[in-house]
Amino acid sequence: MPKVFFKNLDKTVEALEGQSILDAALDNDISLTHDCGGNCTCSTCHVVILEGMERLSPKDEAEQDQLEMAEGLTPTSRLGCQSRVFGDVTLVVPNGSSPGPTSDPVFKIGSPTG
Repeated sequence: MPKVFFKNLDKTVEALEGQSILDAALDNDISLTHDCGGNCTCSTCHVVILEGMERLSPKDEAEQDQLEMAEGLTPTSRLGCQSRVFGDVTLVVPNGSSPGPTSDPVFKIGSPTG
């Protein structure tokens, strides 16, 4: 199974081959914001890929259009709802996006990672 490492959350999760980053996060108790319900009509599930971009599904025009509205856009920015995992990936959740509320401080952006 591919692994997705959320670097700034210090959390690694397993994903099913072809599963979206968003679904892998949600299935593993990481409440990545996704205001549109994962339908590629917002940019709140914006993530920045640090390693493994070649192990994700290609970016399509609809995703690129939505990404243009994302805060902190980089050349390796992707939408978690549209990025399908086909191998190990390392990413960060930028400050413009954030995990949803949780009682575990490890999921809060800006927390020490150890």
